[in-house]
This record gives sequence, C-alpha cells and structure tokens, in this order.
Amino acid sequence: MAIAVGMIETLGFPAVVEAADAMVKAASVTLVGYEKIGSGRVTVIVRGDVSEVQASVAAGVESVKRVNGGQVLSTHIIARPHENLEYVLPIRYTEDVEQFRESVNGPRALPLAKR
Repeated sequence: MAIAVGMIETLGFPAVVEAADAMVKAASVTLVGYEKIGSGRVTVIVRGDVSEVQASVAAGVESVKRVNGGQVLSTHIIARPHENLEYVLPIRYTEDVEQFRESVNGPRALPLAKR
C-alpha cells in the first residue's frame, strides 16, 4: 500500500478547520498536521492510502465552500513521497497522531444489530 500525502491550503483558519474535519470524516486518512503560512494562509496535511487521500482532499475542498469567506488556494496529492521528505517537512506521523493512524488502519467495527 502506497502511503500518500494530501494537502489543502486555505485562506483563513476556520476554512482549514472545516476542511480538516471533512477530510478525516470522508475517508480513512490520518491528519498529521497543519502549517500556518502567513497572511491568513493555512495548509492542512493528511496521510493514507492513495485512493483515500484523493477522496479526502475532494471532500475537504467541497466543505470549504460552506465557510463564510473561506477559500481554497491550492491542493496537492503526492502518491509516494520520498522518505527524505518526512525528515525535512512536517508530513510524517508523530507520536501525537499515532493513535489515529492505528484506528484508521485497523478493522472497522460493524454496528450492532438490533435484536
């Protein structure tokens, strides 16, 4: 399984929070971080399977439209980032997010049937 990285850059913090929420709800991805760029620009970063990251980024872009004044400035997906990027850029899994990575990769619980 190729672990991809997906990014959405927005104008405004509320827009990036909305995007991040939609991204993790729409697909089995792990939110690994965000970066404040300056001038109101904020980038949110997710990791996961390539197809999951694609679905996640698409959902995040759509959700920003619901934020008053929110704007998507750019998006990008890297299917198999080189391992060197993880040591230089803030795109790697950290101890803080490891619990969420495990829940994404683990088996999903089925809802209990009513008896």
